[in-house]
Amino acid sequence: MKNVVVTGSAGFIGGYIVEQLLEAGYSVVGVDNYSKYGPVARSYDDHPDYRLVVADVQDVALMTDLLGDADHFIAGAALIGGISYFHTYAYDLLAQNERIIASSCDAAIAALKAGSRLEKVTYMSSSMVFESTDRWPSKEGDERLVPPPLSSYGFQKLAVEYFARAAWDQYQVPYTILRPFNCVGIGESRAVGDVEIDSGNVKLAMSHVVPDLVQKILKGQDPLHILGAGDQVRHYTYGGDLARGIVMSLEHPEARNTDFNLSTATGHTVLELAEIIWHKIKGPDVPFRFVSDEGFEHDVQKRVPDVAKARDVLGFEATTRLEDMLDEVIPWIENAVADGTI
Repeated sequence: MKNVVVTGSAGFIGGYIVEQLLEAGYSVVGVDNYSKYGPVARSYDDHPDYRLVVADVQDVALMTDLLGDADHFIAGAALIGGISYFHTYAYDLLAQNERIIASSCDAAIAALKAGSRLEKVTYMSSSMVFESTDRWPSKEGDERLVPPPLSSYGFQKLAVEYFARAAWDQYQVPYTILRPFNCVGIGESRAVGDVEIDSGNVKLAMSHVVPDLVQKILKGQDPLHILGAGDQVRHYTYGGDLARGIVMSLEHPEARNTDFNLSTATGHTVLELAEIIWHKIKGPDVPFRFVSDEGFEHDVQKRVPDVAKARDVLGFEATTRLEDMLDEVIPWIENAVADGTI
């Protein structure tokens, strides 16, 4: 049984990754300091092949020790949040995440020097590396051809990719870079450091479009307040699909020292998303009403991935329809709103 160390294992995407790894027969060591949500319970906490280490990944000595027994390392830990995070924590997103990724690479380098059987580091990047693109769909390699991201978060995620390649160039640490697009799923809560923002008569602290729209409609907002004109294009991708693609890339020989966009091929505007959610909650006969609020500076208007490489090389396709994701997510958010966790 191969062993995988996953940092950020208590996070939103991390939860899906750990679940998929255990299902695929891996032994998993999760590392998380609970800095985002505080202590959380996961369905796999008592799984015999899972162990959680509550620690900071910047502890290079600890991480080096954990990687000494690892076959794979999924470097997923990062300070991350919704669109309001890009402004509220502009410096921290850059500085703290640089420390996290540097410590992660330092530990992998040290573990390999000490004789670890570590096969590869899988780096979690972001679609935000394409923030300033002028061509669509965004394909692997475009991030080096288009202007760099304007947000500190997008710029730092691009830096993650440079860390990955530099660790290979100098220390021969094998890598795979993965770029998830707009993850949708259950398990995301109000973050400890979230700052409330007004959106009509509802205060939001998520700043992620699906939970924000769902909770506004559940709380009776009518007309629905939309950030910007609502013509922003996104490819909403189910967390379970993303995790499946991540796990598929671990052992694939052609995934070594390269990068992949992981996303559904289907895009929707924010208005299309909002109308689908509206009718799922209120019913098909209630007219959809909305107003536009001023958007955020770094709210990218068009984020469209090229998914051909992941399909052709890994055999990965994100198959979950938006409507089916929402059928799972809406009841979960409804319960979370009732419990006060969102």
